[in-house]
Amino acid sequence: MRVEQLGEGHPELAIVAAIHGDEPCGVRAVDRLLGDESTVQRPVRLIVANEKALAEGVRYVDTDLNRAFDEATSEDAHERDLAVELAEAVRGCTVLSIHSTRSAAKPFAITSGLNDLAREIVPHLSVRALVETGVNAEGRLFAAEADILEVEAGYQGSVEAAENAYRLAREFLTATGAIAGETIAHDLEVYEQGEPVEKPPAEEYEVFAENFVHVDAGETYAAVDGEGLAAEEGFDPILFSAYGYEHIFGYRGTFAGTLRTTEDGAATLTAD
Repeated sequence: MRVEQLGEGHPELAIVAAIHGDEPCGVRAVDRLLGDESTVQRPVRLIVANEKALAEGVRYVDTDLNRAFDEATSEDAHERDLAVELAEAVRGCTVLSIHSTRSAAKPFAITSGLNDLAREIVPHLSVRALVETGVNAEGRLFAAEADILEVEAGYQGSVEAAENAYRLAREFLTATGAIAGETIAHDLEVYEQGEPVEKPPAEEYEVFAENFVHVDAGETYAAVDGEGLAAEEGFDPILFSAYGYEHIFGYRGTFAGTLRTTEDGAATLTAD
């Protein structure tokens, strides 16, 4: 695990990249931040987490690092020790963890709940939506003793994801007072992440649903070997893709409302 720092003193802010080795966009952002001439007003810890997986160009070596922050992970897994080391490195920090995806080009944010971190920072990031993981946070970095905010910066391996990651990192540092500047808060759709949508065994998969666009009951959202799958109940797709996950298409989401920021800076969730 590579750890760098901007500024002097004990950091209360951190940016984490390469939780997954096949998501290099965050590493590009970290390297660009290290090369910036901007003077930080608060020290920031910069972490490239799974260097071994990154070097091999794979998602993980033994097990998914972002599911390894609990006791269920095998003791001999590379990511088990790495999870302990990473949790210690971010302890007590406000953290931006940068990811990329095979399902959505436009960035979106993920938190474990609609907490102060979500209300105060996420509206200042250029993201499409905010997803609350709820019970789906088990084993993830959210388990660390830190305030964790994840962002999906765009398609894995794309130039756009790397640019988005750098922009999101700077917005995060601006919103938290680490670098000078201003951000403009915007209204933000909020979704609750529900249960996964399983993929039956097949040779070919297709996805017709668009992330964060409601699928009505009876609507065909995907196909398995050319046979369409219709939704039994309506849902809002989250992290949906044909091949992003091995056994699931993505997750059933529920629209929770719109997070609106008032002139005094307070963020309120409204039903519309």
